[in-house]
Amino acid sequence: MNLFVNDIPVKILKTGQKPDAGDFNHAINASTEPVTKAKLINHVWVSNASVADMDLILDLLNSKVPINLISLCITVNDYTALKAFLKKKFKVVRAAGGLVRKKEKFLMMYRMKKWDLPKGKKDGGEKYKQTAIREIGEECSVDVKLGAKICTTWHTYTMNKNNMIKKTRWYVMDLVDDSRMKPALEEDIEELRWMTQKEVYHALENSYKSIRFVFEEYYKNEKINY
Repeated sequence: MNLFVNDIPVKILKTGQKPDAGDFNHAINASTEPVTKAKLINHVWVSNASVADMDLILDLLNSKVPINLISLCITVNDYTALKAFLKKKFKVVRAAGGLVRKKEKFLMMYRMKKWDLPKGKKDGGEKYKQTAIREIGEECSVDVKLGAKICTTWHTYTMNKNNMIKKTRWYVMDLVDDSRMKPALEEDIEELRWMTQKEVYHALENSYKSIRFVFEEYYKNEKINY
């Protein structure tokens, strides 16, 4: 599970799994030592984590006190119990979005002072793929052809004092028609722009970690799936 808490990437691994050696510079065995904010520095791997440990970690990441954590990998001892815990702790919102290609360029949107990708909430009875195509049409007024799934992201946020977790499925798409392209101002989208790979690289410096992750997964699997 690829979770983002306060824009910090948190990769949740199943029992027995571990991150690559280059993905962390500090390890915490939750079965033998407590997880504290002081230990969450740079890139951390927490192993043997229980549901209670995960609850504590979420509280630490959501604290208003600044934290020096860049990324976190957590190997849990009961993945099924963890998913049940998250669904109980958070209200789950399902969404879908797309990385739209126009030859060598990608469609980016400027919303809420950040560069983002088009996405939106899933309607009742709607399939994720249908959601992705509809939302891109509504937010950008472009027609697209659906391609392969890139990845799924989860991110937490608060709405009306309620704890929310959004599950978003991301798809690669190819442009069919952008002759009527315009930003949906009512959705707080200020600008739409076709960007080269280099321009995307710079735009991601003013974006969200989850959006950076989508691009990383796209490039990682590009030769295989696309």
